[in-house]
Amino acid sequence: MRVASELLKRALGAGALLASLVVHAACERPLYLTFDTGHMGVAPLIAQVLARQQVRVTFFAAHEKTQEGDGSLGAHWAPWWRARAQEGHAFASHTFDHAYWRADEADGGFRIRPSSGPQTGRDLRWHAQDYCTNLNQASARLHQITGQVPLPLFRAPGGKHSPALLQAALACGYQHVGWAEAGFLGDELPSDRYPNARLLQQALARIRPGDILMAHLGIWSRQDPWAPAVLEPLIEGLKAKGYCFATLREHPRYRDWVTHHPLGAQALQAAR
Repeated sequence: MRVASELLKRALGAGALLASLVVHAACERPLYLTFDTGHMGVAPLIAQVLARQQVRVTFFAAHEKTQEGDGSLGAHWAPWWRARAQEGHAFASHTFDHAYWRADEADGGFRIRPSSGPQTGRDLRWHAQDYCTNLNQASARLHQITGQVPLPLFRAPGGKHSPALLQAALACGYQHVGWAEAGFLGDELPSDRYPNARLLQQALARIRPGDILMAHLGIWSRQDPWAPAVLEPLIEGLKAKGYCFATLREHPRYRDWVTHHPLGAQALQAAR
């Protein structure tokens, strides 16, 4: 019975990957939608939109405080992540403690301020290995709860980093992924000055083929949540312009890295 279940999972994974590659190959205007973790309050609704629109994305996950449950990578949300893996989405590290880079230190280390975990809000001095350990912790937890090896990619919280930090992460197997200027979808911005209608309009006007788009699974400070209100009309509007969506497994900048890196090869094998 266990063997049959495993074969079924592999068949479903292979089908999801094949469908993704076929759609990507047939479309000349790909986009790469990504989500960072947050309070997770809108995560179920986002998942419904993605399933309804048949869009696969890449999730960058940290273990952040949530509106309910024991954190975004805790036991409460583990079934949600498993379901996304079965749908063919991709995963990558956002550092386990949502650890913000603040500055480089003279000794080659970094000043880091986590926004989650036991040292939330404290300015810490980390060396390269400390940062790598935190990257690996998020990847390991994702692997544990999804059964899928995460991509050898990461996103620094807030997109904040330095050349030295990127080199340290690269040395332990992670390429950094930012986002296109037009791909900043604005869900972190205040609702009174950036209402959803404005964010939708400017995204539809500015996004270009190949852009990496970025939003969150819930932002504490935004009064009028961006997701899912903007997400579905945005996807529909972009599809009407001839765009398609793919995960970062297919992105031309990262495809070779994912394919040839040992962890990336495992991730692709797991997806198959």
